[in-house]
Amino acid sequence: MTDQAEPTRLLLVTPRVVDADFPARLSEALAGGDVAAVLMATGDHEVAVEAIAANLVPLVQEAGAAALIADHTRVAGRLKADGVQVGTGLGDLRAAAESFRPKRIVGAGNLHSRHAAMEAGESGADYLFFGRPHGDTHDEPHPKALDLAEWWSTLMEIPAVIMAGRSLDRIPDAAATGAAFVALNDAVWSHVQGPGEAVRLANALLSDLARRAA
Repeated sequence: MTDQAEPTRLLLVTPRVVDADFPARLSEALAGGDVAAVLMATGDHEVAVEAIAANLVPLVQEAGAAALIADHTRVAGRLKADGVQVGTGLGDLRAAAESFRPKRIVGAGNLHSRHAAMEAGESGADYLFFGRPHGDTHDEPHPKALDLAEWWSTLMEIPAVIMAGRSLDRIPDAAATGAAFVALNDAVWSHVQGPGEAVRLANALLSDLARRAA
């Protein structure tokens, strides 16, 4: 269960398509305030994913955040990333937990039911990700993600991550679930004042919520 006296932390998700300017934007975001981790979710093709992540992993780690790669366990291993998030089934999740833990982080994603969440927790996941990494298609978080994150955070010790919406103003909806981490994607990368200011504003919102709950 998450202690609401402690601020919920941010997890940033990369866009699905990363251009040549993105490393600079990522560095700006990481300089904007506390970021616990960055999930690199850039596609299915292993060679392309590795080429992108090779440039991003060092930036994330030098900033003191955890560099996580979505689904590509071999890429995460070769690049010495801090962990992997697996959304391709229980078999892959168990294999990642056996090979990565305890030195690296293994997260579970693509969870659409309480049963799936329970199975992931029992399979060795270090955290559960509720919502889709690129599912921030509305200003507010998805209702099912809210429901699952609140249920899990109320009952279980394994931390939850909830995918927030594309509006920073709706971060309180996500944090109210008790999840340990709020994931942001488009709300940061498309912010009119830039990703650094988006991270600063997001952290200010989370800190204010923690103060009110204390």
